[in-house]
Amino acid sequence: MGLSAFLVIVILAALSPSSISQVQDFVSIDCGGTAGNYTDPSTGLEWTPDSGLMAFGRSTAALNSTDSPRVYQTRRDFPVDDQKYCYTLRTEERRRYLVRATFRYGDLGTEETFPKFQLYLDTTKWTTVAVYDAGRVYVEEMIIRASSGSVDVCLCCATTGVPFISSLELRPLNLSIYATNFEDSFFLEVAARVNFGALTADAIRYPDDPYDRIWESDLAKRQNFLVGVAPGTERINTSRDINVRTRECPPVKVMQTAVVGTEGTLSYRLNLEDFPANARAYAYFAEIEDLDANETRKFRLIEPQLPEYNNAVVNIIENANGSYTLYEPSYMNVSLDFVLSFAFRKTSDSIRGPLLNAMEISRYVEVAPKTSNQDVTAVEAIRMMSAGTVLTDQGDPCLPVSWEWVSCGSTTPPRVIKISLSGKDLKGSIPSVLNDMDQLTELWLDGNMLSGYFPDLSNLRALRILHVENNNLTGPLPSYLGVLPSLLELHVENNTFSGDIPADLLSGKIKFMYGGNSGLHKRSDRRRIWLIVGASVGILAVLALLSVGVMFFLPCRRKKSFLQSFKKGDSTRTSSKPSAAYSIPRGNHLREDGLSHYIALADLEVATERFAKKIGRGSFGSVFYGRMKDGKEVAVKIMDDSSSNGHQQFATEVALLSRIHHRNLVPLIGFCEEEHQRILVYEFMHNGTLRDHLHDPVKQKQLSWLTRLKIAEDSAKGLEYLHTGCNPTIIHRDVKTSNILLDVNMRAKVSDFGLSRQADEDLTHISSVARGTVGYLDPEYYGNQQLTEKSDVYSFGVVLLELISGRKPVSAEDYGADYNIVHWARALIRRGDVVSVVDPALGGTYKLESIWRVAEVALQCVEQYSSSRPRMQEIIVAVQDAIKIENASEENRAVSPGSSKAHSARKTLLTSFLEVESPDLSNDCYIPSAR
Repeated sequence: MGLSAFLVIVILAALSPSSISQVQDFVSIDCGGTAGNYTDPSTGLEWTPDSGLMAFGRSTAALNSTDSPRVYQTRRDFPVDDQKYCYTLRTEERRRYLVRATFRYGDLGTEETFPKFQLYLDTTKWTTVAVYDAGRVYVEEMIIRASSGSVDVCLCCATTGVPFISSLELRPLNLSIYATNFEDSFFLEVAARVNFGALTADAIRYPDDPYDRIWESDLAKRQNFLVGVAPGTERINTSRDINVRTRECPPVKVMQTAVVGTEGTLSYRLNLEDFPANARAYAYFAEIEDLDANETRKFRLIEPQLPEYNNAVVNIIENANGSYTLYEPSYMNVSLDFVLSFAFRKTSDSIRGPLLNAMEISRYVEVAPKTSNQDVTAVEAIRMMSAGTVLTDQGDPCLPVSWEWVSCGSTTPPRVIKISLSGKDLKGSIPSVLNDMDQLTELWLDGNMLSGYFPDLSNLRALRILHVENNNLTGPLPSYLGVLPSLLELHVENNTFSGDIPADLLSGKIKFMYGGNSGLHKRSDRRRIWLIVGASVGILAVLALLSVGVMFFLPCRRKKSFLQSFKKGDSTRTSSKPSAAYSIPRGNHLREDGLSHYIALADLEVATERFAKKIGRGSFGSVFYGRMKDGKEVAVKIMDDSSSNGHQQFATEVALLSRIHHRNLVPLIGFCEEEHQRILVYEFMHNGTLRDHLHDPVKQKQLSWLTRLKIAEDSAKGLEYLHTGCNPTIIHRDVKTSNILLDVNMRAKVSDFGLSRQADEDLTHISSVARGTVGYLDPEYYGNQQLTEKSDVYSFGVVLLELISGRKPVSAEDYGADYNIVHWARALIRRGDVVSVVDPALGGTYKLESIWRVAEVALQCVEQYSSSRPRMQEIIVAVQDAIKIENASEENRAVSPGSSKAHSARKTLLTSFLEVESPDLSNDCYIPSAR
């Protein structure tokens, strides 16, 4: 960012290993403040004035505000123009934050009008700030998951008055608080957070709420706040402790108060700003009255807009497993109007009326795309060349309004199409990253102090106008300038260019101005003639050689092509996929078909010392170690099944592995079909199977999380090749940890293709009797016999869960009634408790965010319906993301499950609305520190 933008650095608190968590500090900025840091006496929060952080705007005293908290006694006003003014807050990528901006204008001065302007978070419109009440504090809160290392809060586009801001706050959130299924694409704008039955009109926030959420009192006298209170509504409270260890961890103090409908109904009407919209809503219930043994409290939601929820019965004690324990049903995606009228009404068999402690409603705000990364990198590189403080633009180059010297197109994501920097005192060489701006049409860099050679801009195929005159550029003019397809004007005058002018620049198609470059001259005509003659002779010679070659080669080529097509039975059908060029043979003609290297049984007996060393056993048969005459180590598999079905498996594997080759597939060295023996010979994999390492107590400790991730990546790439790199697609049908082998370097290769099937690319599936291994078998495939590559995806999801947990796929001992790893892991992960899934053998030597990344994609893989599962390529990307997280340079030490990484873990796969079961968290809510 420019000098005017500031970076608020969030410091990790250095706590001892026994501390509850290691978390980032709160960021609290007093916008318009001029004195030093100070501590607010009511909250204990430390505030930092922005006087040394924001170069734009001016500090203004808010009139008649001397009785207000100090943070609201001043504000920062910004110019009324077509620019945007941004604060840049440092974030940790993929962590959730609450971002809060407040606005208190104070009384109007002479001839002033109340302000109305736009507030943006990065490029996403947050809200329109419209001030109507001089004394009111307007609070805007957005809950985000950071997509990068910073987030911009920008003000712009005033229609009346001046854009201003009173305070800006950043609060890190821990655990899975406010996780949604949609956080990659949507922010959450907080519309209401109400404390019912509050003792006073004051809001509750830090330190009562460890995350410093502001819980408004239902007694607050605010326009359109809460109306429509039903008769018989009473306020109750308790001093007893409340168990609030649920997903959102609201403060105990809020849950100690409530309203009850003594006449059977609680009803309210609430106006929601920026609605209608889709929303995420929570109701908070805790039984804080002591009910007699024969008393019950049961009630339903009555909301015409939510008919699907109106039948759900809330029984707080039953749902929360006791009194004084919080129950928080969630409505994760509901459509609400501006006016929300809702009621809770007791059921006919209930003794007591409904009870409500608090509620929270947030609007989904779709995240707008940012300017393309390559354009951002390029314009930032140019801005770094500014000799003074000329280029001080802030935020995204294109949105919500473009920088003063940048013009952008209307594409999504936005692209920079023009840079206008004439006479801006730029120094240095023209950045080479400009070559990535492939949508750039105009580049004006004239009248600066640029030096050095002309960079490679040959990728700027949309460039029409280029001005670099009146600089100190040197060296030759690149020849590509004359062949840029869209270039119409080129100005290079008054530099120190030298050498020949490329001929294409003098053709008259381009307006070319080059005066004032004493060393630059036209290429001589004689040289041009010799070049033409030389090129002509060279071309004739090449043509002659090609003619001779064609005459010699074509008959051989035709013969070879004919033999190949005859031998392999190639189809004349064309395909966009690269062909694996195989067909599964029928009958006993493998040897004659020449599918792979044939090895005599006598040679195999010598290599294996008459099959003396057995190294394993699989579904195909026993596996023996051998060493061939050339020293190559091999694994020799002898088939047990002598039936026709067994022969088909044998033939299938020989056919496939003879003609498909990939670094992550175990290569077939040869085969033997002799004396009723069917034998396959593979490359020997020194480290055995993944199953051995995961479920052997000794070997298990050798598998670090990073090693497991690399194994997952390797095996996923092998399967991805089968699905997309072969024509027709190959479906493995028996993906499991015992069929993933590890070489001497612990790199993984997929093996055992005896059950594999090929799918016709014109079909979406093939009918097949379900085959596979219990625990890995796709339930959809098992149920309808329709096989697709998504069946492999399901099985691979089970493998991923094994890699995370170190547990077997099926075990009554491990999972009890859940029986298998999918049901067990899904229940824990959807609660947000991924730590309980992680293999204890890892000993905390991982970054929990990378565990979450793999856990999420694993749950997607084992979705019941194949249409909901990802493709192998998407799985590879997710695993590679996890590897990047593990290799992140900013943290080289291990992260324990009790650290802030664990508690900031991502969770996007949640249970359905109105959950009955609350997450079982073994520890209290993790609390961030605050300054």
